[in-house]
Amino acid sequence: MIGPACELTSKVPFYTFHPEVNENDDFEDHILEVRMVCLGSTAKNENNVVELTSLNYKGKKQSIPIVNLHPSCLNMVSLGDFHLKTPVTFRLISGSGPVNISGLHILIIKEDEEYTLEKNEGKKEQIFPFKPAKNKTGQSIPKVTQ
Repeated sequence: MIGPACELTSKVPFYTFHPEVNENDDFEDHILEVRMVCLGSTAKNENNVVELTSLNYKGKKQSIPIVNLHPSCLNMVSLGDFHLKTPVTFRLISGSGPVNISGLHILIIKEDEEYTLEKNEGKKEQIFPFKPAKNKTGQSIPKVTQ
């Protein structure tokens, strides 16, 4: 699914992406992949800092600045594979914008257990053992056990 896209300005300094979750949906999770952050053509000659608030790996809210854009030196940033678990809030903490943000809404689909069992039935996984690393003299490095 394509989207979301938003524009941050001094009049509308924040945007929260929080898709509706329906218990009947086949979606296990919603992920936001932020792709591009760029200044609009009417941006003033000032720094525009965008802060992102999302859940960290411990499930706690965390806010960090993600871009600092300026029309004369850096007016857009491509973030590539920047995946975030929803909800996600973008806030213009410095500057007046406009700052445009675009991304991709990724839906993680629940797997049907019966389908998974049928699909994997009769197939054996081949696991290759790891060989111990060797140092420069050709001697094996002993395994570290905990």
